Amino acid sequence: MEFLLYLAGILFMLIGLGLSIGLHEVGHLVPAKLFGVRVGQYMIGFGPRLWSRRIGETEYGFKLLPLGGFISMSGMYPASKSSGPASGVFRSLIQDARSANDETIAEGAEDRVFYRLPVWKRVVVMLGGPAMNLVLATVIFTVLLSGIGLQQGTTTIASVTECVVPAGSTATECTPDDPASPAAEAGIKPGDVIVSVDGQPVSTFAEATTIVQAAPGETLDMVVRRDGAEKSLRLTPIAAERTITDASGQPVLDDAGKPVVKEVGYVGMGAQMGYVQQPLTAGPEMAADSTARVASMIVTLPVRLWDVGVSLVTGGERDPNGPLSVVGVGRLAGEAAATDAPILNRFAFLLGLLGSLNIALFVFNLIPLLPLDGGHIVVALWDGIKRAWAKLFRRPPPAPVDATKLVPLTVVVAVLLIAMGALLLVADLFNPVNLLG
Repeated sequence: MEFLLYLAGILFMLIGLGLSIGLHEVGHLVPAKLFGVRVGQYMIGFGPRLWSRRIGETEYGFKLLPLGGFISMSGMYPASKSSGPASGVFRSLIQDARSANDETIAEGAEDRVFYRLPVWKRVVVMLGGPAMNLVLATVIFTVLLSGIGLQQGTTTIASVTECVVPAGSTATECTPDDPASPAAEAGIKPGDVIVSVDGQPVSTFAEATTIVQAAPGETLDMVVRRDGAEKSLRLTPIAAERTITDASGQPVLDDAGKPVVKEVGYVGMGAQMGYVQQPLTAGPEMAADSTARVASMIVTLPVRLWDVGVSLVTGGERDPNGPLSVVGVGRLAGEAAATDAPILNRFAFLLGLLGSLNIALFVFNLIPLLPLDGGHIVVALWDGIKRAWAKLFRRPPPAPVDATKLVPLTVVVAVLLIAMGALLLVADLFNPVNLLG
């Protein structure tokens, strides 16, 4: 059964990745067609063709390796002028790229080419793919946070500590000399639902905790709901050194990575964990935070890849916030699906992982290097700058930017991307990240 659940997690992520890639390419396809560009192919995957069907002028299909996708737009670059055989490796690469580009320009549709579009339309077409991933991630995070909810302490009391033991004590049971905890002394019982503390209505345990921690030695009025009726209690927190935790119950760390300890009000009660639905703004906020984290990771990508290589060779522990291959993501999905946890917890983890994957696709594709979408955007903007400069000084319009001249650099980038993918693939197979403990 566990193995089947593991496979189900991988299948979930593969389907999610396929949909993410498919929608990414739809983000390019729709504006391209709206702007009149001839699109010859819409393909999910690379390598040998598994299935395809032509609808109108566009062939839609799937290829063997589900590691990406593409649409083939007519005339990404200006048509090349006839020339003789190319000499040299780089010139040969450029000539091959120009020949491949020329083949996309159908006879009689010379005006339906990408490079003839106004700059803003070219930018919209190339931004469409990453934008779809951002939208999809935002929808996923909104469903996760506002539909399912964020797992945190609820207002329902799960446990009440009977006594207060001295700091640093390893005792697990109360003795007659130990004073009763403020919560036990106030008459709080497991199952009580906190309604208000110190006259302030609370909707989460974190809100109640904040009020209690700020009032050591002060007597607070507390209203709880017990057996369907509200009951008023009086609670006096004691001063105690405690590790500060966030809304999900995780320790807050300082700059050195150590738990933050502070003297706060303490009463000795714990909350039931549950999913608390968040406002609709939580999804976009999470998408923005994830985008910032991924962008920061990409800025330091060479260092992170070096660390991955070192950990692979030495067998050291991988950075849980480091880059992963598709295999690594699938492995985490399988482990999450097979773990011994409530189904909702597992599904929430898989949704969060899929949302993060879409944020990674969004940010990564905006890197301003060909063959990524960001590189095509830079080419379009450079073309616009040249035209604006010529117009400003009343010069003849310049020839369209011929990005095929950048093919040697594009090949270098492609080789580096392949090498990065290979490194991460090997690392995820032989020294995987373990986020689940």
